Amino acid sequence: MEQRYQDLKLGERGAILSIAVYILLSFLKLIIGYMADSEALKADGLNNTTDIVASVAVLIGLKFSQKPADDDHPYGHWKAETVSSLIASLIMMVVGVQVLYGAATSIFKGNLESPDMIAAWTGFVSAFIMLLVYRYNKNLAEKVKSHAVMAAAKDNLSDAWVSIGTAIGILGSQLGIPWLDPVTAFVVGLLICKTGWDIFRESSHYLTDGFDIEDLAEYKQTILNINGVLEVKDIKGRTYGNSNVVDVVISVPNHLDITEAHEISTKVEVVLMKEHNVQDVHVHVEPVGDENIL
Repeated sequence: MEQRYQDLKLGERGAILSIAVYILLSFLKLIIGYMADSEALKADGLNNTTDIVASVAVLIGLKFSQKPADDDHPYGHWKAETVSSLIASLIMMVVGVQVLYGAATSIFKGNLESPDMIAAWTGFVSAFIMLLVYRYNKNLAEKVKSHAVMAAAKDNLSDAWVSIGTAIGILGSQLGIPWLDPVTAFVVGLLICKTGWDIFRESSHYLTDGFDIEDLAEYKQTILNINGVLEVKDIKGRTYGNSNVVDVVISVPNHLDITEAHEISTKVEVVLMKEHNVQDVHVHVEPVGDENIL
């Protein structure tokens, strides 16, 4: 359990790094976007401002998840991490719609001019920086098994692609296609909404106790390989932030005494925790005769 709290503490580094980088890039993009008159770069800058709020939400969620169990939360506060991801996704989608509206308005108003080339270079540099942040957060998320940090990493990657698209759109407008800049801004808005939706869908899945059926199949096979287990009658899984909890009902030979049956259930717990990194396992044992196993 202590290791889980240490992992959450470590996960805060990813959120803090994202916040610092987003503050820098959003300021840079908005200033240059207005100076160079680039709708695409301004949209990208607005995207990064939402990322600041989203990353702060993730950071708060990670900190709140570290609170120990209490009377109101006997299972702990692990799901606060997933709630923070959900809030971040909603913020992204709201701003994505705003970017779409602004870009569409700019396209239809006409009299478009090509933005200055500095806007394109800003986009390329921003993309490179975000790719570095993405790699850091992705590796960190895999290490600490954090859904919130992984959501932040996915957002980092999305931002890198957005910046690349922004730069390409600005370059295209320099070739005599000025409408390509606001069109790129519109595409940026779509990407922001898609990223927000993907994170929202994943967060909602975990908050409603959804669980990967392939993982459950692996857990079941592992349990069946344990000596003394005749059958896995039922198995369920839940996710609490970066922790998985498994409930399983197993059948054991009815000639075993209580101590032997308990040893088998303990072995199931230990193996799942060790081989599959499950945080907690609840095992119910049902004694049956061999002739009753299908």
